[in-house]
Amino acid sequence: MGTVTLGVSIAVPEPYGSLLQERRAGFGDAAAHGIPTHVTLLPPTEVDAGRLPEIRAHLASVAAAGRPFPMRLSGTGTFRPLSPVVYVRVVEGGEACARLQQHIRDASGPLARELQFPYHPHVTVAHGIPDEAMDRAFSELAGFEAAWTVCSFALYEQGADAVWRKLRTYDFGGCGPARTVPAQGSPVDEPATAPQGG
Repeated sequence: MGTVTLGVSIAVPEPYGSLLQERRAGFGDAAAHGIPTHVTLLPPTEVDAGRLPEIRAHLASVAAAGRPFPMRLSGTGTFRPLSPVVYVRVVEGGEACARLQQHIRDASGPLARELQFPYHPHVTVAHGIPDEAMDRAFSELAGFEAAWTVCSFALYEQGADAVWRKLRTYDFGGCGPARTVPAQGSPVDEPATAPQGG
């Protein structure tokens, strides 16, 4: 059956999602249009395709136990020189993101894995481009602000064309379906329900 590369993230809602994606492309980041604007909960992870049903059930369970929380983005930061990334900072909601990603990567679950770097919620706006362009991203988005209530996260798969496509949205317990996620890529969305029976 082979393997698939998955990621789990919180989508940045419109109009912010498309705005930041266009700005990222404008800075010369060729990957921009293949990556919906997001806060990562699980970085790119290669798994056996046969484990997808188990992974979907696990994520549905994590979401059912989750609750909506406020998210606020403000200003910019960078991981340079450790990593060639400029990002928009998560100034509210970071602790909730950290808890979520821990549950997703739970040692007893199908997505257990170690991280290359300590978890740091952020929204990438430039990655692996020339320093001058990184500096421009850092300064031009320094005044960026956005706020919303996070009601869901989503599972994405990276295609052979390097484009990330949404497989399913997982709404938190006690929160109606979120309709303000970016309509970027080619989502194949279906209701996130826990499997019935065995």
